[in-house]
Amino acid sequence: MTPIPEEVGMLDPALGTGKTVALPSGRVAYTERGAGPPVVFVHGLLVNANLWRKVVPAVADAGLRCIAPDWPLGAHRVPMPADADLTPSGVAKLIAEFLDALDLTDVTMVANDTGGALTQILMADHPERIGRVVLTPCDAFEEFLPDPFTSLPKLVRPPGAVWLASRLLRLPIVQRRPSAFGLLAKRGIPAEIIDSYLRPSYDSRQIRRDTKRFVIGVHNRYTLAAAEALTGFSKPVLLVRAEDDRIFPARLFERLAATLPDARLVTVADSYTFVSEDQPSELARLVVEFAA
Repeated sequence: MTPIPEEVGMLDPALGTGKTVALPSGRVAYTERGAGPPVVFVHGLLVNANLWRKVVPAVADAGLRCIAPDWPLGAHRVPMPADADLTPSGVAKLIAEFLDALDLTDVTMVANDTGGALTQILMADHPERIGRVVLTPCDAFEEFLPDPFTSLPKLVRPPGAVWLASRLLRLPIVQRRPSAFGLLAKRGIPAEIIDSYLRPSYDSRQIRRDTKRFVIGVHNRYTLAAAEALTGFSKPVLLVRAEDDRIFPARLFERLAATLPDARLVTVADSYTFVSEDQPSELARLVVEFAA
């Protein structure tokens, strides 16, 4: 396995101490800050734990153990084995392995975007260690992937497509497009954070391989199957909808609220999909209150 230079994908120190853990499916890097009941964060496609850098400090200071892994979704620092199962159900299983390896129980899961879809699959297939779930704007039901990203699985199939995308996405004009980062954060994402998202795929062939394998496996049959099982998920779920979300329509969360037996729906004002970027203090407050 080719090592990735340490400076690639460096995470914000606000996330805490960097660690790695060996799992049956592969090695995962993560950060940890605080002590107390565990909160595990699940980011989405082409981002990493830096998504939570503004949220973790307040949640940790409130007496919770914040654990933010880099899941193998295209901005991770440690490549997965070539034979790892990187289908959505395979990554959900990886998350379950992570909870097992750290012996975490009664976990508060906090998820966003693609990570929300993976967490729904986790809730359906591996609910044992979950205590409660916070879903911020995310894929669900038929919308996995949502517009304007529905064509991604086809676009990444040709040889060299992910390599080319990793180069084009370094251009600010491309980053601002709706099909990139343009509609995710209302006031934009700092350049150094976007760089941490893009450099692993730019620099590592193995990371590009992982990215392609995950994206071509995305299909809404996974989220639709999870939705059927979620009618029996009895643990509490907080649905955090973003008032100005341009990616995930309000009806998705209304359907989730109707599907889950113990769900509460709240709306955060003045935010796009990345509530952790646009309204981190409010999200931290909601997580702390819900996990108490």
